Amino acid sequence: MEKTFDKKQLTKKSENIADWYNDVIKLADLADYAETKGCMIIKPLGYAIWESVQSTLDKWFKEDGVQNCYFPALIPMSLFEKEKEHVEGFAPELLMVERIGDEKLANPYVLRPTSEAVIDTAIANWIHSYRDLPLKVNQWCNIFRAEKRTYPFLRTAEFLWQEGHTSFASVDENLEMTFKALNWYKDFYEKYFAISVYVGVKSQSEKFAGAKNTYTIEIVAPNGKALQGCTSHDLSDNFSKVFDIQYLNEKSEKCYVYQNSFGLSTRSIGALILTHGDDLGLVLPPKVAPTQVVILPILKNKEGDTVVIDKANEVANVLKKENIRVLIDSDSNHSLGYRINEHELHGTPLRIEIGGKEIENQKLKLARRDTLEKIEIDEKEVSEKVKEVLELIQNNLLNQSLKLKTSLTKEADSYDDFKNMIENDKCFVRSFWCEDKECESKIKEETKAGTRCLEFDQMGDDNVEGKCIYCGKIAKHKWLFGKSY
Repeated sequence: MEKTFDKKQLTKKSENIADWYNDVIKLADLADYAETKGCMIIKPLGYAIWESVQSTLDKWFKEDGVQNCYFPALIPMSLFEKEKEHVEGFAPELLMVERIGDEKLANPYVLRPTSEAVIDTAIANWIHSYRDLPLKVNQWCNIFRAEKRTYPFLRTAEFLWQEGHTSFASVDENLEMTFKALNWYKDFYEKYFAISVYVGVKSQSEKFAGAKNTYTIEIVAPNGKALQGCTSHDLSDNFSKVFDIQYLNEKSEKCYVYQNSFGLSTRSIGALILTHGDDLGLVLPPKVAPTQVVILPILKNKEGDTVVIDKANEVANVLKKENIRVLIDSDSNHSLGYRINEHELHGTPLRIEIGGKEIENQKLKLARRDTLEKIEIDEKEVSEKVKEVLELIQNNLLNQSLKLKTSLTKEADSYDDFKNMIENDKCFVRSFWCEDKECESKIKEETKAGTRCLEFDQMGDDNVEGKCIYCGKIAKHKWLFGKSY
């Protein structure tokens, strides 16, 4: 069946970002809705982006000695309930298996919302001596959490992620790993996804259930809403005491291990779509784009078309030798304009158009997806110029993201200003907060804005002091607040 693409179906991002987001996912073939409530089907383009995430992070993990494993998705409820704070934190989101056939289970299963319980039970049998440490494992898997409101990629009942779990003999080693994982994520978001992020610590109310502290990557979307990009948790010895993960040190003394867990999910793809997309569709940074360059032969349905296609193949082979990911779209059933629109919608970073005129003049036309700028180059310079332009696109997208983040972050010194900014300016707000849970709860109840994080660069000066925007008590730090997706 012939495709029925029509760019008029795409809502303008500038007019309605929520409708635009859903339209882009559908029209760009990123994902589809599943029959299972709250779930999605990730289509080839969406999954190819996830594979880019996997290949990059997996390499970094393995270079640090983190080894991939796989653990069951079904976790006995009795196991999950061992850590009280953990189960209380996840209770509203748990999906359960309570029956097999006609038999009601005495001990139901939890569909994996996270894997601390099942992994810690296993590694308690793996760790016996200080020689068994450090132990570093990771799994790429699916996660299940019941969600009241769902958005493709951003919030679904089932999603994909990686979760690293590491165990150490000392507090210092554990903290080093906690921040190392966080920096991996920061580097990935900024250097690969070209998204400028905030990095900091979660409040005690917002931390991972059972952790000592949770460190986070926070992203401000173009509509001012907040996305938690990923997290790295200092679990200290909280879980090792519950699951009895002990080892004998050099003095043959029994000690509990210190642990960290860290994870990034397919929500990151939602952040990518929201941050860089425009009224024409998806915009992909070259480093993660499954196709970095698309070559469009200009076909006339004449004998000369063979020459044009041969030239397209020649150029493609030159680029492939430079490890540039290239696609030739010689679909003769659709016009050049149609094909251009499709590749703009799919976010392909760079387009090369080749026709009889280009062959005659030994010139090529490059078209950037980020700025829509067209550049004419000599054919003999194609590999050098394409690499140069791809780098320019990557850097430009990061700079645009930084400008967006800066423009959507404001400072408020009074609660009235805070409320006005959250409601009308639709942005992140940085304000003094006394770090009292009651104030945090009241602010969220009254404005729907919660704490996102205390940025690391706001933690340094102990002499800085202000007044909490809500209660007026002394506050040591300015925190970021925002409405969550």
